[in-house]
Amino acid sequence: MERKAFGKLADGEEATLYTISNTKGMYAQITDFGASIVSLVVKDKDGKNTDVVLGYENAETYQQQMASFGAVVGRNCNRIANAEIVIDGVTYQLEKNDNENNLHSGSQATSRRLWDAEEQTADKITFVIKDAEGQQGYPGNAVMKVTYEVTEANELSITYHATADKTTIFNMTNHAYFNLCGKGKKITEHRLHIPADRILDTTPAFIPTGKRMNVKNTPFDFTSLKPIGTDLYADHEQLLWNKGYNHCYILKDEISVEMLEAASLYEPVTGRNMTVMTDLPAVLLYTAGYYERPDTAVCLETQFYPDTPSHSDFPSCLVLPEKAYEHCTLFHFQVQKEE
Repeated sequence: MERKAFGKLADGEEATLYTISNTKGMYAQITDFGASIVSLVVKDKDGKNTDVVLGYENAETYQQQMASFGAVVGRNCNRIANAEIVIDGVTYQLEKNDNENNLHSGSQATSRRLWDAEEQTADKITFVIKDAEGQQGYPGNAVMKVTYEVTEANELSITYHATADKTTIFNMTNHAYFNLCGKGKKITEHRLHIPADRILDTTPAFIPTGKRMNVKNTPFDFTSLKPIGTDLYADHEQLLWNKGYNHCYILKDEISVEMLEAASLYEPVTGRNMTVMTDLPAVLLYTAGYYERPDTAVCLETQFYPDTPSHSDFPSCLVLPEKAYEHCTLFHFQVQKEE
């Protein structure tokens, strides 16, 4: 494993960039600021290496931007309506950073802070970060860990582990922006498959209404492989509100340890194929409509449903003090010729 300086933050703290790799040429560079994936280099069908995630050159830029490039978002990713949660009859007020709602846990989220590097080997690294009682607005002193591993099967494995001394919520994800043909190009010709026949219906503020919407005969149907651009600009209110796809696909109705395919992404020119496997109950498809260069990347964020604490019929992300939040997501890379 390699490490090097990655710049200073506004308060003078120094960030570090770590490199982990396998013996086949695949490697990931990860910074301790936000435990963020800065680059992920994989081969194409001709053996050429390319970075397939968007990233910045230094920690200063990461601190200035709000796109959460490659970051681990916690304690809670996505949105919480009215920026409040109720646990055991107690209301906890969160930061209102998305109009009246909370998005990605606000300005003190784990994506906006330095983590500590723990275990480190050539192919694996673990980061840890602590939250004090009330930090970000959540109850309980919490310890959150994320382990990245580049496997010999050309997978990037991300494992999350979190505990707290009070009942609280955890819903962590990685916010990597993927482009399998390299930075700057549109992802409209990437072929996407999501084996889910339902998404969550949302309001114009991107808050789930509680309804599940069947994707059949809609622009949201990726149950068969199709180019992302096929329906990206369709005249559908959900796409107009979200400036493209920004939707939660339901993989499970209940929590389980079973690893399921969340999505597969194929880029025909390079032959790169990425399969996403997870034990989490949903995947958020985001085509970067609010990024300064829209539609040049796609996020596949495995997670619990958005605004889970407000919906008793959603799989619960409530974690008791005697329990641990433990989940895993794999990004498996292969090459193939266009069919």
